[in-house]
Amino acid sequence: MQLDKTNYKNFIKDIKSKIQTSQIKASIKVNIELLKLYWNLAQMIVEKQKETSWGNNLILNISNDLKQEFPNLKGFSISNIKYMRQWYLFFSNSQQLVGESKNQKSQQVVAHLENSIFQIPWGHNIAIITKIKDLEEATFYINQTIENNWSRSILIHQIESNLYNRKAKAITNFKDKLPEVHSDLALQILKDPYNFDFLMLSQKHDEKELEDALMDNMTHFLLELGQGFSFVGRQYKLEIAGDTFKIDLLFYNIKLHCYVVIELKTDKFKPEFAGKLNFYVSAVDGEIKGELDNPTIGILICKSKNNTVVEYALQDMSKPLGISEYQLTQILPDKFKSSLPSIEDIEKELE
Repeated sequence: MQLDKTNYKNFIKDIKSKIQTSQIKASIKVNIELLKLYWNLAQMIVEKQKETSWGNNLILNISNDLKQEFPNLKGFSISNIKYMRQWYLFFSNSQQLVGESKNQKSQQVVAHLENSIFQIPWGHNIAIITKIKDLEEATFYINQTIENNWSRSILIHQIESNLYNRKAKAITNFKDKLPEVHSDLALQILKDPYNFDFLMLSQKHDEKELEDALMDNMTHFLLELGQGFSFVGRQYKLEIAGDTFKIDLLFYNIKLHCYVVIELKTDKFKPEFAGKLNFYVSAVDGEIKGELDNPTIGILICKSKNNTVVEYALQDMSKPLGISEYQLTQILPDKFKSSLPSIEDIEKELE
């Protein structure tokens, strides 16, 4: 069906008016106002498509007219306008965000989104709506982006590594061993499993690339651990009444204001692993922790675990401990297997 020229002319005039108004406001709050503009345009397009039979021809014509009217403005390509429409529908169709009446719908959605999707760049929004189907999961990544100031590449990496389903999934005794507020925060820093795919390389690489990847492990490992971790030491020595003990990895988390002991095991979890970690956490509390520090937390990252065995092992531990697995998702060709970093290699790189 062809566009009704008079109806379309008035419709495109309304869109141009909104763009001109938005240009003034955008000089003050560029990203927020731009996204509000995209939201309003998408809403207008969706409603117009419901009222008429114009279909996809509407987006094509809008794109051509807006690019002609605003040649110095980017963002009015056919693909980007389709993203606007997809973005609007993704959030506005959610039953968790909308009111009962049509008039209430837009107001409630905008009010809810004011501190979320409008606060992150457009490219981040596109990554979220094209890679995620569930609103709760999308909201998680929006909030994490705002909290951690993620770049788009880091956001995409976290989505592809399935952070949403790994976050706060480790088995712990935090609720029994820590104050409630500290327990909730501590639980959020744990993942299960930890994704160590950065230790593997694609089949097409040379020796230099392999060496470079090893040198980059520290950055990737800290990214996987999450926000707030500050590296203290590898094989950290504790002198206790003449005896020497070595902690695999010792960190300080500036968000939790506490030391974090990390033990790495390439075997399946055994109950004695928890006992050893519990001792290290006690030792750090007694020998290192300051008066203003919160209780030390212990994290054991092992190759695999039986969850029931882990729960039994943690029942009688006196210190806050969490048990997680790690995974290596990429496959290394046989000729490079001898160069595959072990847990010991990770420790050396962290040094």
